[in-house]
Formats: sequence, C-alpha cells, structure tokens
Amino acid sequence: MRIHIGGDHAAYDLHQTLVTHLREAGHEVVDHGPFAYDAQDDYPVFVLRAAEAVAADEGSLGVVLGGSGNGEQIAANKVTGIRAALAYSAELASLAREHNNAHVVSIGARFTTDEVAKQIVDTFVSTEFSDEARHSRRLGMVSAYESTGELPSLPESDEAR
Repeated sequence: MRIHIGGDHAAYDLHQTLVTHLREAGHEVVDHGPFAYDAQDDYPVFVLRAAEAVAADEGSLGVVLGGSGNGEQIAANKVTGIRAALAYSAELASLAREHNNAHVVSIGARFTTDEVAKQIVDTFVSTEFSDEARHSRRLGMVSAYESTGELPSLPESDEAR
C-alpha cells in the first residue's frame, strides 16, 4: 500500500522510525518531510502536502505526526475529501478506519511511544471500512454538509425543540 507521511520537528525521530517500519513491512512510503530536524519548522508545510497527496492518490493512506497530533489532524482535515483521526492507541486507529473511513491518522509523538505508534499505523493500514449502513449514512451526512453547508435534518422527534 502507498502511504504518505508528513510531520514536524516535534515528531522528527518518530517520523524516521515509522518510515523505516512501514517500508520494512513492504509498503511504498512517500515522505513529504521534514527531511532534516529544524526546531523552527511549521507542521502545515509538510502535513498539508501529505494530506493533499492522499486526496489525489486513490487507495492510499496517510500518517501525520507532531508533538500532540492535534494541529496536524486539524490541518489534514482542511484538505477537501480527507478525514483525519487522532489516535493514541491501536483501538482508536481501528475505529477511525472501521467506523469513519479515515484516510489519515495523526499521532502525537510526545504522548506515544515508538512501539505504540507502530501498532497504531499497522492497525490503521490493515483495517478496512466496515461499510455498515449506519456508518455510511453518517459519513454521507458529513460529506453533504461539506458540499452544501446545509445541516442534516433533525429526526422528527427532535424537530419541535
């Protein structure tokens, strides 16, 4: 599988570890940087490139990394068509794929050991979207909102509120 990865200085070491780990697992890794440690770099430079590449590369997935993973997740979610999920465990990574069909996983290097991060990416990459009707329906509502800006209809029981 092709996996796009991008991060920042706070996750530079983990970034390098995951690139090696994913390549050794047989994945084609496209590294969007950073390519050297720079304590003043800015995560949007690398994360947005990784997320845009996932959006343009059907069937690929992405990994974005930072100190907490929060900013990186927010940035990736600004890319049209991308659903990015913050994960601190393999279980969260699994749910992000299975229930939300996430394309990108975000990991906070300051809060995640290398071993747990490897488990997160392995789980994220190996888990498929469940395609259950309830999950597809919910994602359809989100996609429709992105396109039209219209809120989903309230259930009839809540319309009077």
